[in-house]
Amino acid sequence: MNSERGSARKSSQSCRTILLAKRRCAQGRSLFVQRGVIREQTTRRNAMFILLLVALTLLFSGTTFLKTTLNPREHPIWFVLLWIVCGWLTVTALLLAIFDLLIVKLESRRAQRVLRRNLKTNSPKATINE
Repeated sequence: MNSERGSARKSSQSCRTILLAKRRCAQGRSLFVQRGVIREQTTRRNAMFILLLVALTLLFSGTTFLKTTLNPREHPIWFVLLWIVCGWLTVTALLLAIFDLLIVKLESRRAQRVLRRNLKTNSPKATINE
C-alpha cells in the first residue's frame, strides 16, 4: 500500500514538473519571439506589414462578401468583434511603428556621436607657423 502511494505521489509530482516545464518552455518561446520582433528591424517591419495587411483584409472582407454576416442589426456581436480585432491590429502596428521610429532615431544619434569622436581623434591638428 505504501509503495503504491509513494509511486502515485512520484508520478503526480513528475507530471506537475513536466507541466511546469512545458509552461515555462512556451513562455520562453513567446519571450524569444517578442525579443526577436523588438530587436530585429526587418522582423519588426515585417510584423507591422503583416498586421496592417491582415487588418485591411478583414476590413475589405467585412465590407464586401461578409456584409450580410456582419450586419450590425442582425449580428451585433460579430460586427463589434470585427471592429475590435481591426482596431487592435492597427494599434499594434502603430505602436510598433512608433517604437521603430524611436529606435532609428536612437541609432542615428549613436552613429553621429561615433562619427564626431572619429573626426576629433583622426583630424590633423592645426598648427600656426608664424
